[in-house]
Amino acid sequence: MTDNFYRKLNFSDVRLYAVTPEPAHTPNLLEKIEKLLAGGVDAVQLRSRQLADRALVALGKEIKQKCHKAGALFIVNNRPEIALATDADGLHLGHEDLPLEFAREMLGHRKIIGMSTHSLPEALSAQKQGADYVSCGPIWSTPTKPGYNAVGLNLIGLYKAAIRIPFVVIGGVNEKNIDQVLAAGGKTVAVVRAFFDSDHPEKLAREFKDKLEDKVWL
Repeated sequence: MTDNFYRKLNFSDVRLYAVTPEPAHTPNLLEKIEKLLAGGVDAVQLRSRQLADRALVALGKEIKQKCHKAGALFIVNNRPEIALATDADGLHLGHEDLPLEFAREMLGHRKIIGMSTHSLPEALSAQKQGADYVSCGPIWSTPTKPGYNAVGLNLIGLYKAAIRIPFVVIGGVNEKNIDQVLAAGGKTVAVVRAFFDSDHPEKLAREFKDKLEDKVWL
């Protein structure tokens, strides 16, 4: 079994997770994804509320090809049918998306399914339902999640103490506060604006990855 094959079945070795902004509003999206992958991103999530289904599938297949060439995971947000059509490595579900049990029936147990959670009870519930990972956030206020209040750094420690599955710190994470996330106990981070707004995404991704790999995890 190759390392890449193992990675496609398991989220536990993901440290750096890039989540796309709306593709229609993001010039050079594929070029930036290539650079982020070169900088060490372990997983890319395609998120779009605006693209038509055919365009979303076509884009997803391109991103998946780039991810797999780099040994990274390709995750689709919200849309299990798009995940199936692109043969994605997994699916990420929000609170208003399809219930996990139905998504699991569609995708099977060889695909990764993550869930957005904003509190410890939500995370424990997602873990009980069979999620492969959960998000922890938004740590700071972010326009990506306008309907949710910032939960703060203390939630990271609660997740670390109580959650057995991997959790991803998300919400306003950038080069100015990544050290605070690490100090609070986060070991996997998801990044949206800091990566895709950057003029030097490869360099920034490498800086994040170096920090994550240099951390001694207990």
